[in-house]
Amino acid sequence: MSVLGRCLVAADAETPTSNALRSSAQPSRRLRWLPLFAPVPARGERLRILYVSPFKALAVDVEKNLASPLAGIAAAAGPLGVAHHTPAVMVRSGDTPASERARFARSPADILITTPESLYLLLTSQARETLRFVDTVILDEIHAVAGTKRGVHLMLSLERLEALRVRRPPLQRIGLSATQRPLSAIARLLGGGEIDAEGGWRPRPVEVVDAGAKKPLDLIVEVPVDDLTRLDEPPTPPERVAACVPAPNPSSSREAESPLRQRSVWPSIHPRRVELVRANCSTMVFVNNRRLAERLANAINDTAGEELALAHHGSVARERRQLIEARLKAGELRAIVAISSLELGIDMGAVDLVVQLEAPPSVASGMQRVGRAGHSVGDVSRGIVIPKHRGDLLACAATAARMRAGAAEPTSTPQNPLDVLAQQLVAMVALDRWDVDARYSLVRRAAPFAELPRQRRRAARHRRHARGPAAPRDGTPHRDPPRPYP
Repeated sequence: MSVLGRCLVAADAETPTSNALRSSAQPSRRLRWLPLFAPVPARGERLRILYVSPFKALAVDVEKNLASPLAGIAAAAGPLGVAHHTPAVMVRSGDTPASERARFARSPADILITTPESLYLLLTSQARETLRFVDTVILDEIHAVAGTKRGVHLMLSLERLEALRVRRPPLQRIGLSATQRPLSAIARLLGGGEIDAEGGWRPRPVEVVDAGAKKPLDLIVEVPVDDLTRLDEPPTPPERVAACVPAPNPSSSREAESPLRQRSVWPSIHPRRVELVRANCSTMVFVNNRRLAERLANAINDTAGEELALAHHGSVARERRQLIEARLKAGELRAIVAISSLELGIDMGAVDLVVQLEAPPSVASGMQRVGRAGHSVGDVSRGIVIPKHRGDLLACAATAARMRAGAAEPTSTPQNPLDVLAQQLVAMVALDRWDVDARYSLVRRAAPFAELPRQRRRAARHRRHARGPAAPRDGTPHRDPPRPYP
């Protein structure tokens, strides 16, 4: 059974699609989770739930947040005399030490939290034997991968997992997100399909549970200077610029004549950032690349004369990332300068304000970022968007208007990407012998490859060998005229 949703979406390969509220309350759906709390299963059959997160930091956060509910369920089951065990939880990502990976292969947990890339590596290693009894896969923040080749790669991995499993009914897939659009396209992607006797592709039934509500936003587009076309003139009030402009060089008559003269918008941005950070207990500043995150954090601290902000991104060492997150939650750090890795549902404690420098990459990304402030139910999310130049101001204004309306961009998934297909084909034949037709059918069950013609599959095989059309085994040259692939 599979599931897809806005806040929750579900697809079921056996049950026809029905009203989301009625179906989500069916006892049969709840019973699928009860074996986790029954006596411990055999070691090779223990792993039942796979939780796939698009970011490593989010995976670790989910592991921490699972500890208390699982312990509470176990504590409640004891006095009732219900046979149970507390499910073990493990994380498998690029940060996982080799010793932990080896321990998982020997003694798998009940719940595995991983990333799309780590799932692919698991399926292509001896550790894949631990995945044979998985019956539920949860794809968190599915919108983060749905429109990219990374999402296509993940869908093929799920079809490989389906073929590896020894249990039936089919795998239940649950997709979670708050900004996916349109739901029908995301449902088709998550659910995949089946190949009928005539070779046609039939989508698996998907149930959409749309529990989303429009998030109230207090959103402002703030220009840091009076006129973006005249950056050479001092802004108002000039004290903000004087605080961060070095003393004039007497050897420069131009600087001596105009000590407040600006050559960019940055001398106005940094003091305003410091002002916003000091006015709130906890602030998240978002930028669009790692280099700018480091520069901006240093500029804020230099302007303030104290440590107010630190940069957080994937290139920061794991231990330092965790320390930065802990300091922000504890109130020891006033601000954090981040990129897309923190725009998702990572627990960063209570955030008062989100500041976005330049237009966000997309409307959905902007909604996710500003939504980090006032993250509790019913709270208003406060955000300020600061443009860097005139063209950026237009993009900021247009994006902010669509964010207020909740009009995220529609998701478009890449179709038949041959580089992704070639990588997965190599992984499939690395450990097993495959019939060509069986392999072709498995690939087509993934929605992005539903219309894959055999010629494209053949092209992917040639790409895998990094040369032209395969030569006959007798060594004679290939004399067929080249065919244009559709």
